[in-house]
Amino acid sequence: MKLQYRITIIGLAAAAVAGFVYSQIHIHEKNRREIREIAAELALTWKNQLNLTLGQTQLLEDAIIEYTIKKNEIINSSLGTGQQVNKLKTIQKSEYKSLQRFLDEEQFEKYIHLNKQLTRKS
Repeated sequence: MKLQYRITIIGLAAAAVAGFVYSQIHIHEKNRREIREIAAELALTWKNQLNLTLGQTQLLEDAIIEYTIKKNEIINSSLGTGQQVNKLKTIQKSEYKSLQRFLDEEQFEKYIHLNKQLTRKS
């Protein structure tokens, strides 16, 4: 009887863990899908604002996804505010270097200018 009781408890624990893992995967997939949708919309907006080519627009969308995920990880971390700000500044520098690889100088300067205006309004 003892063995059967242990097997039942282990089975219930395994089912609970499996349910938790499945829910986490589902939540993360939903978040990824939402980030992709938002990034696509933002990239199209920037395409019009900066006169981007189709290739540049796709690269920008990829960059938006990549850096949004990185920034969200820092914002949702348990780091102190000062550490978060420093890490976010480092990521922003990396993001700007990435953008400069596929935007020309005029597009990049306009991006910086418009982005600052948008963040000040928020």
